Amino acid sequence: MHTNPSHSIAAPCTPHPIVGRRVELQLFTTLRCNLKCTYCSESAVVNSQGKVSYSLDALDNFIRTHLSEHEIYVTFYGGEPTLNVQYMEQVMQRYPHFRYQLQTNGTLLHRLPDQVLAKLSNVLVSVDGGERITDGFRGKGVYRRVLGRVDGIRGRLGGSLTARVTWGSEDTSFEELDELLQSFDYVYWQFVQSDSAYSAQAMERKRRVLVRLVDRFFASKDAVYPFIPIMGIVRNKVLPSRALELYGGHSQCRASTHILNVLPDGSIYPCPDMTDDPEMQHGSVVDNWLKRSPLQPHPDMPCQTCTAYAFCRGNCMKNLHVAYVRKDEAYRRLVVEPVCELVKFLGEEIDRRDPKAWFAQAPLAVRKEVADCEVYEYVEVMP
Repeated sequence: MHTNPSHSIAAPCTPHPIVGRRVELQLFTTLRCNLKCTYCSESAVVNSQGKVSYSLDALDNFIRTHLSEHEIYVTFYGGEPTLNVQYMEQVMQRYPHFRYQLQTNGTLLHRLPDQVLAKLSNVLVSVDGGERITDGFRGKGVYRRVLGRVDGIRGRLGGSLTARVTWGSEDTSFEELDELLQSFDYVYWQFVQSDSAYSAQAMERKRRVLVRLVDRFFASKDAVYPFIPIMGIVRNKVLPSRALELYGGHSQCRASTHILNVLPDGSIYPCPDMTDDPEMQHGSVVDNWLKRSPLQPHPDMPCQTCTAYAFCRGNCMKNLHVAYVRKDEAYRRLVVEPVCELVKFLGEEIDRRDPKAWFAQAPLAVRKEVADCEVYEYVEVMP
């Protein structure tokens, strides 16, 4: 891949590539995977790299050069990161003061030793809804296997368990999303980036489910209904300074500000979905250079005139870049605009329930959870 050692040390007057003093190192332990999900089957990235080829000494040098004054938290990512548990253990031993998260398909959680589980602040487990929908994308029996693995680690896990739902099917129901809370502490969903998921019928079905989720959230007076996108939007509406301070006013997907996706070969990209594009590379652990993320707000993006911008802050920068900077009109029309419409709809439904009044009456523990939930730091917050 392209490297540029000339970027190894920024000039004193150049703004640091990381906005703020926090940085998320999303370390890809491998690009291999033990599943063959239908939406990954044509990806050129999956299985393109094996285990990590750079040394921890190189990672030390990179951190010392570029991140020595930052609070660092790590997400282990893939492929399927639990195919390389040894690397996870080595990183945790090397950097015992970092915070750690794991994003996994959940099928191999039983491989993780107790000392690894105890140090994980959060585990994001990928599912696609309920049993029928998840198995349809991931293979027969995967859903039940995943829930069994989750149940098997709960007593040994140091932090929280979050269901990471790719909401693609128009058949996804409120009941199956709600049922995930029997196995997980939080549910996070992201609307799928597929040009076949947003027919008029699919949009209407998604809206109906969103209404029921919002109703359920505001029906809860003494505890948070732990659906991260709803919690995040409520936070941004009630405490708008949080969206501005934590992300420098940029998109809360973190790709513009403070996430570094480090592939097994040490190359660095702003977004996991764009690691097959050499033009997106903005650093290297091996060659010890780092520059600003190329995924930044652009004048052609219509976000600042949108009614949702105050709480959304741009949502997915990859989507916006492809649609408005690269001018992919089909992607804009079939993916980006429908997702933006659903985000606006969700915000409007939340406004209809008067989130400030709800927050004002909530117990202190509920207010603190909405304001400061740690899982916000590990996910995109917007769906």
